[in-house]
Amino acid sequence: MSTRRHLGILAAAVLAAASLTACGGSGDDAGGSGKTLTYWASNQGASLEADKAILQPELDKFEKQTGIKVNLEVVPWSDLLNRLLAAATSGQGPDVVNIGNTWSASLQATGALVEFDDATLQAVGGKDRFVPAALAAAGAPGKPPAAVPLYSLAYALYYNKKAFADAGITAPPTTWEQLAEYGRKLSTGGKWGLAIEGANPSENAHHAFTFSQQYGGEWFDSSGKPTFDTPQNVAAVKRYVDFMAADKITNPSNAEYAQNQSVSDFANGKAAMLLWQAAGSNLKTQNMAADAYGVAPVPFLASPPPGGKKVNSMVAGINMAIFKHTKNRDGALSFVKFMTSDEEQTILNKTYGSLPAVKTAGTDPAFSAPEQKVLQETLSTTAAPLPQVPDESTFETLVGTAIKELFADAASGRPVTEESVKKKLSDAQQKMR
Repeated sequence: MSTRRHLGILAAAVLAAASLTACGGSGDDAGGSGKTLTYWASNQGASLEADKAILQPELDKFEKQTGIKVNLEVVPWSDLLNRLLAAATSGQGPDVVNIGNTWSASLQATGALVEFDDATLQAVGGKDRFVPAALAAAGAPGKPPAAVPLYSLAYALYYNKKAFADAGITAPPTTWEQLAEYGRKLSTGGKWGLAIEGANPSENAHHAFTFSQQYGGEWFDSSGKPTFDTPQNVAAVKRYVDFMAADKITNPSNAEYAQNQSVSDFANGKAAMLLWQAAGSNLKTQNMAADAYGVAPVPFLASPPPGGKKVNSMVAGINMAIFKHTKNRDGALSFVKFMTSDEEQTILNKTYGSLPAVKTAGTDPAFSAPEQKVLQETLSTTAAPLPQVPDESTFETLVGTAIKELFADAASGRPVTEESVKKKLSDAQQKMR
């Protein structure tokens, strides 16, 4: 797909989003100037307010050190990509932003982000400070990164220990077949086996990627063309949606979840299992004791088909980027350096339960807890990056929305068949052309 066509699709997505009537900048001059910066942070904690409470003391610390005030807005994931694309196309918006690392190449293709070439990387501490795998997910291969990593994440399986014990289950599932079997035992008395965020396109796309890898599929070919409706991808998506449609281990109401409600259901005992990125801090905020749940690697297929890969998570994480339209580039770079310093990396990643994106902060004992050990092992051995192609964010939107519609079908009792899955994926692929 040409860059012009890619940007056209992105612009169409932007115009279609009702949330884009205002980009959320700081008054008439959305970018920072002088001693002020505007920062859009992604929602990492249990709520937007929880994130503000976590981040504001650190921003106050930065202001005390530098005299630069940072105006913070925490943006929910359901709005973040569209708002970033709106800022990229309009040239108006914040100075510094958090972005999902899977969007790096897509946002880079807009030309709106500052490139972190060697000199710019040196201004924030140097290339060698960052974990190589995290930095590799910060832009298209062969180009300077469009961002730097802030938080490193992977998916894990969270399970309720008491619910497992009450059902006579002695260990977490290691295969999807086991997960479905256990889920049926756990789906009783108004409680469910597995909570899913069925109306969140990005969440859906992340799981579609992982399942596809296990089935031997790819979402783009070597030239960057979409391959959405292959038999492997159809089987992968059907396996995921079937937790609700066929296995009946997911509450049909989860088809409408898009604001971390699945995490709340797990924390409140309404579901016994959850697939999530570093959920520990969120669960703590919702008063779920750390010893009430276990953390295990995401399962695999019991009998993978030819070409199936041993992948159970995408390389997840949050990057920090700077918009070229900033009027305070030096201040923005200073802020990025502050947020990726050893002290802040330790404070923030310890709070969120994620892993530091800089090498020197990873030795803190906080990152040797059971949850972090599982995440680190997954990132080191069985995680794979989503394709760093310009159309990646469009893939997340189109395929994630197709899966959202399939969950809606399942919730309404309409059959989810190979044919219906293929039709949804074919329609999504057609929209890419």
